[in-house]
Formats: sequence, C-alpha cells, structure tokens
Amino acid sequence: MMRKLLSCLGDARGAVVVETALVAPVLALMSIGAFQVSQAVTRQHELQTGADDAASMALAGWEHDTGDITAVKAVIKRTLSLSDSQVTVVRKFRCGTDTALVDDRATCTEGTIVTSYIQIRLTDTYRPLWTDFGVGSDIDYDVQRMVVVS
Repeated sequence: MMRKLLSCLGDARGAVVVETALVAPVLALMSIGAFQVSQAVTRQHELQTGADDAASMALAGWEHDTGDITAVKAVIKRTLSLSDSQVTVVRKFRCGTDTALVDDRATCTEGTIVTSYIQIRLTDTYRPLWTDFGVGSDIDYDVQRMVVVS
C-alpha cells in the first residue's frame, strides 16, 4: 500500500491540468484589469484631444460672440458623447496685469489693456469593472484648457 502511494508521487500525469487550474484565473483577472486600464487611459486621451481641438477652433477664427461658443460646445458634445453639463466653454478677461480673470469685460477700468480668453472644461466619469466587486472607485476626469484669443 505504501509503495503504491509513493509511486503516485513521482507520476507527473495531470500536473499540467492542476497548474492550469491555478494559473488561468489569475491570468484572466490580469487581462481584464489591463483592458480596463487601457479603456480609462483611452478616455483620458479622448478628452485631452477634444479640449485641444476646441482650443484650435477658438484660435482659428473666433468671432467673439455667443454663437461661436455654442457651436464649439455642440461639436465637443457630439464628438466626445458628453452631456451639456459635462462641457463648459466660457469667455474670461484679464484686466491689465491683474492675476485674476473676470467674466465681464466691462468690469475692467477704461484705458487698461484687456486680454480675452476662452476657457474650455470637460468632465467625465469612467466606471471600471472592478468597482462592481468593491475594489477601487470611479475615475473622474477634469480636463481644462485656457486659450488666449485676443
């Protein structure tokens, strides 16, 4: 009896099945995790590119009216599949050498040089698969660009 038991210990048949059973779930989880991370990085890149494109639109012939702001916002929303609350495109002004930006050009004192800016802000949230299992949390994106237009 003891001899039969010892002879089984030297038998390697079935070892591959046991090793695969141990390693396969770990590899599957690592693959899913890598895919989810790549999705998160891809979304960040999409938002960065969208903000850059909006900045380019602002620089390429801004007419300084609300119609342009509405048009740029519509393009960003459509191309990035964002809602109205996730896209902000607003005008800002700098009065002379002040460090603070203001929302209304009329607040600058007459005779000072006024610099005009367009502020672009995109927000989004990505929910990775692993949050369904109580690991980690949602990834919040907040991409901002400030463009000098005059």
